[in-house]
Amino acid sequence: MLDRHSLFWKLAILLVGFCLLMIGLSYTWGRHMDTQNAFLSEPARQVLRGYAADAEQAWRGGGRAGLDRWVAAMHQRERGWVGVLDINLRPLDSASLDPQIMQRLTRLRGVDWPMSRRSVDQPWLRIPFPEAPEQGMLVIELPQRFNPGEYRILWRVVTNGIIPGLFTLLLCVGLYRMLIVPLNQLREQANAWRADQLSARLDPRTIARHDELGELARAFDQMAELLQGTVAMQQQLLRDLSHEMRTPLSRLRVACDGETDLQRLRERLTREVDCMQQLVEDTLQLAWQDAERAPMNLEPIEIQALWELLAENASYESGWSPARLRCEVPGDCWVQGNLNHLAQALENMLRNAIRHSPADGVVRLGGHREGSYWWLWLEDEGGGVAEEDLERIFAPFSRLDGSRPGDGGFGLGLSIARSAIQRQGGTLWAQNGKRGLRLWMRLPLHVPASSRARPLPPVQQCS
Repeated sequence: MLDRHSLFWKLAILLVGFCLLMIGLSYTWGRHMDTQNAFLSEPARQVLRGYAADAEQAWRGGGRAGLDRWVAAMHQRERGWVGVLDINLRPLDSASLDPQIMQRLTRLRGVDWPMSRRSVDQPWLRIPFPEAPEQGMLVIELPQRFNPGEYRILWRVVTNGIIPGLFTLLLCVGLYRMLIVPLNQLREQANAWRADQLSARLDPRTIARHDELGELARAFDQMAELLQGTVAMQQQLLRDLSHEMRTPLSRLRVACDGETDLQRLRERLTREVDCMQQLVEDTLQLAWQDAERAPMNLEPIEIQALWELLAENASYESGWSPARLRCEVPGDCWVQGNLNHLAQALENMLRNAIRHSPADGVVRLGGHREGSYWWLWLEDEGGGVAEEDLERIFAPFSRLDGSRPGDGGFGLGLSIARSAIQRQGGTLWAQNGKRGLRLWMRLPLHVPASSRARPLPPVQQCS
């Protein structure tokens, strides 16, 4: 469905408005110009009124004979019929009126009337005496030089050609700015990507639009940011991985060049190869989680049952007693997530907590419900970290304890955990608790159909 900000409505309003404007302009301006071209000009009216004043003066000064002399002089000045009549259309001079002239006298026009161009004959005008209009009037055939509409063809060209052309040009400019300019910006950004300029961004005015082109521009910018971030992360992972691989490779070279018996050399090779394999697998896992954008399958998960499974495995690996891995989460704690990814994230967090806890330390898992989310926390007794490092611990290959690579991990566990939780709609962050570092998780709530606990499906161990 089209919303009110759709580009369709903008184009429809623009085009309909343009058509109505052109129709109105052509009608009103055309009628105005036709009307103006039908009337005598003001100089022509003044000349004709002057003739009427001269005729009145000749009548007052010389009577019929004076009018005869004046009419004879007018015939020398103007072509066409000229006569002086009273208000009953009877001649005041010595002229005689034949029937044809009498017929023309019934169609007289005033100087302020429009001049019809339908007839091939020149119109006849009546101009009353200026001082005594009831005594007589001048009747004259309009001289050719006074014909209105001298610039009629020019005005028709302007009205029907130039003005519509200018408005059409303005319409094209508006359409260009509305449609072509944003598309050119998208093309320039695509060309910038092709030239590896991933930091190129569109004009903020284009992004702020509310129509389809604005949505396309925002999608382009979001894609650019995502692409830039992905490429930067992949490059950083590659640099970090190459840096981390130098240490075990150097140790292997030293072991091979040293005077070591075969059994010790074989043990060293096995240990270093396992270390590099774990490093590569963790790096690939983090890179896959960052690059994977497909929707994740979510399911209801009971946190207590998941913790029991992970605590049992952790106790076996670390030698900790199960009593030191305490679960203080309520029994009705059900979240909506992906079981394998959540299990991997929680397992990495648990291993990190065990690694940094003292020999007699305790790791606790707790939480509370708030609205449609469960706020879970995992706390160790390792003393915590500096405030400025609370965010840095989630960066790949970040180790704050200065441990040798491989012995204390590679600094990828919490990065993988945060990425896994974020992909299923959750959030992971850190803060210092009373005993040590506390990792907070906010996960979407799931209310099971029945309060009876269901058996937890087996967790697939993700390498």
